[in-house]
Amino acid sequence: MRLPGATHLVALTKQMGSETVEFIESRLEGKFQLEINREKTRVVDLREEGASLNFLGYTFRYDRDLKGRDRKYLNVVPSNKAIQREREKLREMTDRHQRHKPIPVLIGELNRHLKGWMNYFSFGYPSSAYCEIERYVRDRLIQHLQRRSQRPYRPPQGELWLQHLARLGLIRLSGTAHA
Repeated sequence: MRLPGATHLVALTKQMGSETVEFIESRLEGKFQLEINREKTRVVDLREEGASLNFLGYTFRYDRDLKGRDRKYLNVVPSNKAIQREREKLREMTDRHQRHKPIPVLIGELNRHLKGWMNYFSFGYPSSAYCEIERYVRDRLIQHLQRRSQRPYRPPQGELWLQHLARLGLIRLSGTAHA
């Protein structure tokens, strides 16, 4: 029996021997009557150098300890593909077709979208992805503000762009991990 749509399964164990694989396959095919796509099925040993697994927008991999100890930890971060999709969405939300939208409305939409993205990717260690997305949305919003008029848009005298955008209501992602 083939179920409509894609069904994904990730099994994380300390040891993934052939017995474990056979047990999982027998349960899926026998008890649950599911068909396994053998071309797409693979076993990934995350302990191997450079090995990683992308699943549901996250990348799972073992990285060396940041404090220099002789051990590794499971690092879970937003995948490069998820970050690229977010950048594309933010580009769309701030492109030239949005230039007539009032700034408070645009920033409200951006904030709602960013909060949702941030909540989804709050698992693991997302701070570097948060910084990257925050920097990108800030640059896109500055670009958006500057192309709204023939005169260059500038923050008020003595105010930096980051402060100005915060005053306009744009939320910060970095420093708010797991919030």
